[in-house]
Amino acid sequence: MDWPCEGLARSPISVGRLYDMTGTLALSTQGGLPVPIDESGLMKQVRKKFDLALFGAPPAFDQPVHVGRPNVGDRADFLRQVDAMFDRLWLSNNGPIVQEFEAALAQYMGVRHCISMCNATIALEVAIRGLGLTGEVIVPSYTFIATAHALNWLGLTPVFADIDPRTHNLDPESVRRKITPRTSGIIGVHLWGRAAPVEELTAIAREHNLKLMFDAAHAFGCSVGSRMIGGFGACEVFSFHATKFFNTFEGGAVVTNDDALAEKVRLMRNFGFAGFDNVTEPGTNGKMTEVCAAMGLTNLRNVARVVARNRENYHCYVRELNAIRGLSVLAYDERELNNFQYIVVEVASTFPVSRDEIVAALHAENILARKYFWPGCHAMLPYRQSQPGAVRDLPHTVLVADRVIVLPTGTAVDERHIGVIRDVFACLASYAAKNTASDERRIADPVDVLTHV
Repeated sequence: MDWPCEGLARSPISVGRLYDMTGTLALSTQGGLPVPIDESGLMKQVRKKFDLALFGAPPAFDQPVHVGRPNVGDRADFLRQVDAMFDRLWLSNNGPIVQEFEAALAQYMGVRHCISMCNATIALEVAIRGLGLTGEVIVPSYTFIATAHALNWLGLTPVFADIDPRTHNLDPESVRRKITPRTSGIIGVHLWGRAAPVEELTAIAREHNLKLMFDAAHAFGCSVGSRMIGGFGACEVFSFHATKFFNTFEGGAVVTNDDALAEKVRLMRNFGFAGFDNVTEPGTNGKMTEVCAAMGLTNLRNVARVVARNRENYHCYVRELNAIRGLSVLAYDERELNNFQYIVVEVASTFPVSRDEIVAALHAENILARKYFWPGCHAMLPYRQSQPGAVRDLPHTVLVADRVIVLPTGTAVDERHIGVIRDVFACLASYAAKNTASDERRIADPVDVLTHV
């Protein structure tokens, strides 16, 4: 059969079908991820409109394919550490595995101190309090909501600055415009693992006597030039959540080269205890457990393999999706270290189907693409109510948030999965373009745009 999506080159990796002549669907499992196959053992291919799950075909996958699934290193290595933990009966409270994990991370990132935490949100809160931030703190709106929530929970006001639409990171000039007499600090975010404008933000902080820290939740294993992310600003906060390419089940860390800040953060994560019966700081319970640290050490030995797969997937997505008019995969600068854990696709106005319609079609296939970080923190209810006028100063945030899709990657995804995703995009583009040419109108419903062809 001829490939019906005119004007689009047939993908060299899209070589299979889902169905035999009777429409039978078969499934296999690879690495814990169900893979739809037909009798010849080949991946589903969307060749025509009615191969799309939106129009009644079975979905490409019988279980959800998430943007990020946990990557797990050597299970035997992990279990050996857990057995030793049980033998010691030391499960938490700065045990030997936590101490080894912190030392390993500090060495990996080239910093003096790594203070592990139970999660990155607590790490943000402890770091903010440790730095003594007050009043207003400038942050991007285009970030995960925890960046803003950490400030809000501590009684501070997150002030939302705009982003550079080319990088999705903070725009330094927007930051400058947001500084007031109440501003005490800036939190830069290394979005997608691509570094924030470190030099420019450092200069602004120095000029206005502001504290500067970074939310590095996406940026473990990444660098600015030859310098690893982790040593910028007063401190940086990392996330080791299960969906991150490097995980500790749940976890996070504050890393810094400031000895006094490190000591303060260590006290604060353990209720402020500076020894038995001696509390010197208002604190919380932010401690990482031994079992989480064991997972971290196991996965640290596996980082290179995971990054290699992420890099392969990234190059495959670039090759497949950039060939389709109106789509572009956000590029990583390969002169620097990257973890490639986010596949970020921008949908331009030249693509004949909207971003939300694409997401609906992918979800129908059980491909759970995400609209990160739509609609921006400023548009979430708590901040929409408290800062109703913030949107006026965030045109690039709104623009980017409305056109980004984040796609699955990681060790559970390979070029065959990407081939299915590519074919969904290609058929959506082809049939919607035909519909637009014949009907000359845009249908509001995500399905209607294709049902009129």
